[in-house]
Amino acid sequence: MKILVADDSRVMRQIVIRTLRQAGRGGHDIVEAQDGQEALDLVRSEAPDLVLSDWNMPEMNGIDVLTSLRASGSQVAFGFVTSEGSEEMRARAAQAGAAFLIAKPFTPEAFGEALAGIGL
Repeated sequence: MKILVADDSRVMRQIVIRTLRQAGRGGHDIVEAQDGQEALDLVRSEAPDLVLSDWNMPEMNGIDVLTSLRASGSQVAFGFVTSEGSEEMRARAAQAGAAFLIAKPFTPEAFGEALAGIGL
């Protein structure tokens, strides 16, 4: 499986990748994006099976990436890993087509549950 991790913080991308390993999801191909536009471009060129995206990023935020992907017909599994975890944001994410929203700080168990919930 190929996973795209999109976050403007290199440290946070590494934490997400480490947490995936701790959740038993190691050994996958990982692609990293440092902003929303790069994430959108990499989904198109790399065809990941899953996108894990921050909400607030430069160039294009995560919700705009998701909206653009869905508008182009992409049904790639998409989840948010973000510091924003309000009910309003969860509703916006779900309405746009996100499979889940994991709020920071997060645990390997939260990743495991979210990924199991979408069959990954």
